[in-house]
Amino acid sequence: MYPAKAIVDLRVYTIRLRKMGEFLEIFDRLAMPVQLKYLGAPLGIYTSAVGPLNQVTHLWGFDDMGQFEAAHAARDKDPDWPAYLHATADLILAQETRLIRRVAMASVEGRAP
Repeated sequence: MYPAKAIVDLRVYTIRLRKMGEFLEIFDRLAMPVQLKYLGAPLGIYTSAVGPLNQVTHLWGFDDMGQFEAAHAARDKDPDWPAYLHATADLILAQETRLIRRVAMASVEGRAP
């Protein structure tokens, strides 16, 4: 079953070699409290095992673009957010951000095609 969110913010961060543990600890400690306050719980957070390595992917769901924009604007204004940005400045080598839209399919949603 698809998540019930219309928009998914899919982000892939490439982390400096041998720094994934440090990045994840900082992300959990400094970013997650702020993210949870404004974005809600993520749909998932994953690290790469095959293919390009040293990558962490996280997905956050939103009902629409308005919710996405408002949540990120509020997060960016939070006084605790810059601490995360500063702490990870030398750990993140690249970032890819995609906004993907949900596709309704009868076969996936349990309806007859």
